[in-house]
Amino acid sequence: MCAADASTVHTGTAPRARAALRNLAIGRPRLLGADNIAKTTRAIRDSPEHAVQIWDITDSPHLPGT
Repeated sequence: MCAADASTVHTGTAPRARAALRNLAIGRPRLLGADNIAKTTRAIRDSPEHAVQIWDITDSPHLPGT
């Protein structure tokens, strides 16, 4: 048995969770008009403050029902 066979990363819900996160990371920039996802994600990596704008994060979030 090799080490890759013993890994639990590819079992259970981990693949589904990774796919969901990947879809979020790609989907939001696409909705905002990004054509080149690789270039966009590198720009966010280099300037993480852009993620705040992309995800519309504020200091006082509006919570539903409040």
